[in-house]
Amino acid sequence: MIISSASSNAEFAQIYWTKYLQPRREAFSIVLERAKARQEVKPDLDPGLVFDTMSGIMLYAMIFQPTPESWEAYVRRSLELVLR
Repeated sequence: MIISSASSNAEFAQIYWTKYLQPRREAFSIVLERAKARQEVKPDLDPGLVFDTMSGIMLYAMIFQPTPESWEAYVRRSLELVLR
């Protein structure tokens, strides 16, 4: 419902981005920057791109259930692949 609303209503899309997605994207960036400082992830990792990639993977997994494993296991496995 959110995706169809955002795709057909630019004002809704902007509000959703500003109030919901952008704050979460910024918080996620802080987490990844801390992981970079601890050398737990690659130093050139783009936090915004990782957030967007994981959001897409999670949306896909919720809609299509691509594997028999749990949603959580699939997303964790995907995250490990992205952060490798």
